Amino acid sequence: MIKKEVCKWHAVYVKSRTEKRALEDLRYKGIEAYLPLQIQKKKWSDRVKMVEEPLLKGYLFVNVSQAEYADVLRTSGVVAYVAFGGVAAEIPEKQINDLRLFLDKINASVCVTSEAVARGQKVKVVGGVLEGVEGEISEVRGKKRIILRFESLGCVVSADVSIDLVEKVEPLEC
Repeated sequence: MIKKEVCKWHAVYVKSRTEKRALEDLRYKGIEAYLPLQIQKKKWSDRVKMVEEPLLKGYLFVNVSQAEYADVLRTSGVVAYVAFGGVAAEIPEKQINDLRLFLDKINASVCVTSEAVARGQKVKVVGGVLEGVEGEISEVRGKKRIILRFESLGCVVSADVSIDLVEKVEPLEC
């Protein structure tokens, strides 16, 4: 029986404005990579155009085995793995899937901030386009918002969600 290597998601730093090129190079090597893109309106002096921009500038996500780990660093544009204490930070697959869901369903209203967000009640969305996504509730400018915290990256992804579409997630008893 052939044993399949376990792949884990990691974030990597890339050189400024090379996210899309690094993504292409990683995929060419057969490495699973993900670049969250957001559609934004860009204005030039003679026109306005909708363009895809990286949601997290300077970052890419890679799903690699131990064998592919070093190959990522030998890719043009890739600088280093996001690491804490000298160890590359692992990103849970659920967070990658939730980020994809956010961008697929509500691309235009997703925003990213690196400001500290106080921990609030953990909730799960039970209806609408974000059904199944878990996060934390926070009061922001008088609105209830669901917050998906990506602690390993030091950023927060947030989107407006009606409070009627969430239910409390009770902490597990030990």
